[in-house]
Amino acid sequence: MSRISTMGAGREPASAVWRDTPERYGRVSRAFHWLMAALFAWQFAGALLYVGLGDTAVTRFVGGSHFTLGATLFALVLLRGAWGLANLSRRPPHRGRLGRAAVAGHAVIYALMIVVPGLALLRQYGSGKPFTPYGLPLMPGRDSKIDWLVAPGDLLHHWLAFLLLAILAGHVAMALLHRALWKDDVLARMTRG
Repeated sequence: MSRISTMGAGREPASAVWRDTPERYGRVSRAFHWLMAALFAWQFAGALLYVGLGDTAVTRFVGGSHFTLGATLFALVLLRGAWGLANLSRRPPHRGRLGRAAVAGHAVIYALMIVVPGLALLRQYGSGKPFTPYGLPLMPGRDSKIDWLVAPGDLLHHWLAFLLLAILAGHVAMALLHRALWKDDVLARMTRG
């Protein structure tokens, strides 16, 4: 019995919808991408409001989830990275100079998505303050502070986060340029699948 007759005419196997293919990203990759885009937008909105307005009721509302959301994004980037590695040979290819630049840009984005919250978690642990996102006791409190764990986060977290924001803005701009200028709708790979 042929593959088409067992699945029905025109239907793809279920794994082909969920996993990446050379033509498009699957549902899992797209879900990770857009969920994380929305969470990063909220995270950066809170940070930008705080920089622009200072400590107000609005900034406390938007930024009040900053620690918990950062830990969530850290977990999601690790899961997304594992999923991406598992699908690496099936993903849409990046060809030519622009393709190599896209690969390099994605590598920098992934590195910053790990380093930025990693520094914040290191700083949190070094501070001695408890950390219980979603009520889960990830880091117990203690009386002493470990300065050498706090220092890298104090020095770099803020600046690397805004570098990540700038690179993400460039990522969005390049997707729009591909569509408007070069008429090769790479965005469709991550939207329609």
